Amino acid sequence: MDSACAALLHMARNERRRYKRCMKTQALEYAYGGVTFIGELARPDTQSGARPGILVVHEGTGITDHAKRRARELAERGFVALAADMYGGGSVAPSLLEGRPRMMELRSDVDLLRGRVNAGLTALRAQPGVDAKRLGAIGFCFGGLCVLELARSGADVAGVVSFHGILRSDRPARPGDIKGKVLACHGAADPFVPAEEVAGFEKELTEAGVDWHLLVNGGAGHGFTNPGASNLGVPGVAYDERAERRSFAAMRDFFDALFGAP
Repeated sequence: MDSACAALLHMARNERRRYKRCMKTQALEYAYGGVTFIGELARPDTQSGARPGILVVHEGTGITDHAKRRARELAERGFVALAADMYGGGSVAPSLLEGRPRMMELRSDVDLLRGRVNAGLTALRAQPGVDAKRLGAIGFCFGGLCVLELARSGADVAGVVSFHGILRSDRPARPGDIKGKVLACHGAADPFVPAEEVAGFEKELTEAGVDWHLLVNGGAGHGFTNPGASNLGVPGVAYDERAERRSFAAMRDFFDALFGAP
């Protein structure tokens, strides 16, 4: 390695260490419908002034390390991020199969699901140092569905990003329902979101007058952002590094356009 390359590598490592030092986390309790939820709040360590707030919603197993890690990454970029808890008590199911009943309970009750995800947004909005006029949300798998339902509920969010989320809704958006912009990052080989569901999603948002963007990753299946997805042993569910990288680049551009580069 020549001296120039070595210097660049040293600078990159120092930059990563600097970001990691500039973030702190804390457990955050909030309540809705008689249930106590335990999320994790991540914020810049040397915060000055109000920052945009990003809600992060977990997969079907619960508020896992994956969701918390994504919130921390957002904090490293200068946002205040809350990894929300959709099930209560901060619980995590040992497996996707065991988490499925709780996920399906919420999927079958749109009002309850929307109420819980809005409760997470309310908790984030109330935190010191959060700019209540600059809010967004991201979600993974089940969480992708949740943030889309958050937008459909009329929540005051500037934009939401769904990663390999379920796109169909039992209560589709009508004109005027969705106030912000929508980015959906999808895997073309996702067996749980067939082509007709994608087409229906496009039609729904177009007819509702939404500013939307769909990123389709060729060859990617369900769960492509989570390195642990390939260990689940579920056909069509696997991590895809290229799809993850492209989708997160799209997310960063999306929020930079909404809020300015942090």
